[in-house]
Amino acid sequence: MRMLITGCKGQLGNELRRLLETGTAEIGPIPEELRDTEATFIDVEQLDITDSAAVDAYFAEHEFDVVINCAAMTNVDGCEQVEDTAYRVNAIGPENLARAAASQGAKFIQVSTDYVFPGNEPGERVESDPTGPISAYGRSKLAGEQLSQAANPRTFVVRTAWLYGYVGRNFVKTMLRLARELGAMTVVDDQLGNPTSANDLAYELLKLSLTDDYGVYHCTNEGTTSWAQFTRAIVAGAGYDPDIVTPCTSDEYAAAHPAAARRPLFSALKNEHLAQTIGNEMRPWQDALADYLRNLPQLEG
Repeated sequence: MRMLITGCKGQLGNELRRLLETGTAEIGPIPEELRDTEATFIDVEQLDITDSAAVDAYFAEHEFDVVINCAAMTNVDGCEQVEDTAYRVNAIGPENLARAAASQGAKFIQVSTDYVFPGNEPGERVESDPTGPISAYGRSKLAGEQLSQAANPRTFVVRTAWLYGYVGRNFVKTMLRLARELGAMTVVDDQLGNPTSANDLAYELLKLSLTDDYGVYHCTNEGTTSWAQFTRAIVAGAGYDPDIVTPCTSDEYAAAHPAAARRPLFSALKNEHLAQTIGNEMRPWQDALADYLRNLPQLEG
């Protein structure tokens, strides 16, 4: 299999590289059919996915069977300030890649987000639930879903949430730094979702790439929690007193950070389509976090 992975310097791109190079994820071995994959890893320095001519020229010189797009503008607050840029990266870029992949008959995997939902109803969202993003980031990612599917009938849209990996910046690393440097933190406790290991997500993306079950998928670690409870688990797992975490409400956080984007209150996802097709092997979020904290000293980058 010839595979292109964009955004290779990010959290998910690095985990896909790790799995393909080692042949295994924390969940278990990757499928045998992927052991001889010819993977090409690129980032913006090699290809600006927002430039349609550049994308077309790149694909004219390379052929792929699968394209996994991990490139994105993921700074949720930053997207509010430059929504046009977020749209180019998160919507036009995926459309360009999906169209180019379609010209070669290649499958396309677009990674999306729980923030495509408004989050105004309790419970877990399934793939068929109505979308309605309340942030620039969510709007740009929803547009990326729609444009990708319109450009390539062989498209998988895979929504994930609260992602953390070994390489790059993420919420877990930030909370560990605050625990170490400040010894205390205040974290929102009324937004509920699914913390998700990039290593686990990469495993399921690779499994999906072998199928023809195109469509929208949810792929998060199992279980719902709040940001504050997630933080308590992070600091406790690292040996700190979880009581250093002070909960607050979204309204209190917004008052203290008026430039911050609105986040959905209820954005937990249910991996329904995954379970109906390749099987849902995503672990409880607590188990994935425990492995992450144990491996982080050796794998952090």
